[in-house]
Amino acid sequence: MDKWICGVCGFVYDSEKGDPDSGIAPGTAFEDIPEDWVCPACGVSKAEFEKQ
Repeated sequence: MDKWICGVCGFVYDSEKGDPDSGIAPGTAFEDIPEDWVCPACGVSKAEFEKQ
């Protein structure tokens, strides 16, 4: 599964783990996360993430 890294703080979104604290279930592809989702570590938009 893909991993995406926040260009601001370095947080890694791992699609295998999801982001349960933000309501993103494990197994959710980054592309399927709602556009209004923000980095749980620093609060920047999804647009700041790059595929790792």
